[in-house]
Amino acid sequence: MTEDEIEDITIKHVLVDADYNDLGFSVGNRLMILIESQSTWTLNIIIRALMYLIQTYHDYFKRTNQNLYGSKKVNMPIPELYVIFTGERKNIPDTISLSKEFFGGAEIAIDVEVKVLYQENEKDIIGQYIIFSKVYNEQRKLYGNTKQAVTETIRICKDRNVLKEYLESREQEVVDIMMTLFDDEQILKAYAKDIEDNKERETERKTAERMIKKGKMTLEEIADCVPALTLDELKQIEARII
Repeated sequence: MTEDEIEDITIKHVLVDADYNDLGFSVGNRLMILIESQSTWTLNIIIRALMYLIQTYHDYFKRTNQNLYGSKKVNMPIPELYVIFTGERKNIPDTISLSKEFFGGAEIAIDVEVKVLYQENEKDIIGQYIIFSKVYNEQRKLYGNTKQAVTETIRICKDRNVLKEYLESREQEVVDIMMTLFDDEQILKAYAKDIEDNKERETERKTAERMIKKGKMTLEEIADCVPALTLDELKQIEARII
């Protein structure tokens, strides 16, 4: 295997242009690997891995101009699915599958098996990455989503000879990437809050409509009951329904 045979097929997120899966790549026409890194354990990773795989195959067939509706059998790389677990949990299984975890081991039309990588090991690159991630989680608890959390993580890992060569040669790049992840998290949190705020406003709008229709309270009194709505908004609702 040569470096030229490795092709990056990482899927991008539509909302924040972040990665869906931490790393996806194919090696020649023989192997496809999707790696999803997470610190919180969930069996839903199986579903996400399946979705990533389907999307990646879709992109692969499109990129290679293969006709799924033709009579000729298409060529496709063999899938291998992994999750790198960087959190704290006892009794971590080596593999998890869709059939076993969601359907009690029953035979199903399509099954997905995901290999779980979780052991710290300073002698291999994945084991070092797991160490790096755990150190990073510890530093975030101490310093929050700050540059100091990132730089302390890098310092500690270099002192422990964890990813040392990579961190020394690309330290600023790593800092920039980690800070970008902070920005993405803030965007997602803001997006989630906006959705929640809209739900709250819609609930209070319906409450205000009912109160206005009953006609037992002034708009000023109703405003005290629905703080998400302004008095002008209440006047607009009143004008619309009366």
